[in-house]
Amino acid sequence: MSSGFAELDACLPGGGWPRGALTELLLDGCGFGEFSLLLPLLRNLSDGDLPVALVAPPWLPYGPALAQAGLRLERLVILERPEHPLALGEQLLRSGGFSLLMVWITVPPPAAALRRLQVALEGEDALVILMRPAIHAHLSSPAPLRLQLSPLAAPRGALCLRVLKRRGAPLNEPLHLVLPRPGRACHAVSRPVFSPAAPGVPLLSPVA
Repeated sequence: MSSGFAELDACLPGGGWPRGALTELLLDGCGFGEFSLLLPLLRNLSDGDLPVALVAPPWLPYGPALAQAGLRLERLVILERPEHPLALGEQLLRSGGFSLLMVWITVPPPAAALRRLQVALEGEDALVILMRPAIHAHLSSPAPLRLQLSPLAAPRGALCLRVLKRRGAPLNEPLHLVLPRPGRACHAVSRPVFSPAAPGVPLLSPVA
C-alpha cells in the first residue's frame, strides 16, 4: 500500500508498504515522527472492514487528535502491555481479523519468533510493521524491508530514513521527509495516559 509520500514510495519495492511481508522500523528514539509517517496508511486502513492493532505501544494515543487526522477510532485496537508482543502479534495475524499490526519491542527477540511471524504473513493480505530500537540494526532479521528512522535537527519536523534492507538494488543515500504533524499541537501520541476527549469525540479504549 502507498505510504502516502511519493518520494518514499519511489524507494520501496512495489511502490509502497509491502503486504504479506514483515517491515521493520528501527528508531533512534521515540515520538519524533514515526507515527506521523504511518498516519496515511492508518487512515486508509481504518476506512476498511478490518481493524488495525497496536501491540505494546510505548504511549497511548490521544483520540481527538487521531480523529482530527481522519482515523476511525472504532477501527483501532490497542493492547497495552502484553508479556510476549511477537507471539501475540502472530496470534492476531493468524486470526485473519486485522488489516495491520504495529508491534513494538525493546529487547532483541528470539530469531525463531521473527521467523514465525514472517511465515505467518506469507500469502496474507495484511501488513505487519515492527518497531524496534536502532541498536538492533546490526542483528539479522527475516524482514525483507528494514528502515532506520532518525529525527533531523533542521528543518523542524523532518525525518531521516535510511533503507537498510530491501528487495532489489540497495539504496545508499538517505531520504529526508518533512512530515505533516496534525496532532503535534494536541499531543496525538505523546501522552502516557488517555486524556479527556472533546465533546462528541470518543476516546480509544485499551483492550488488554
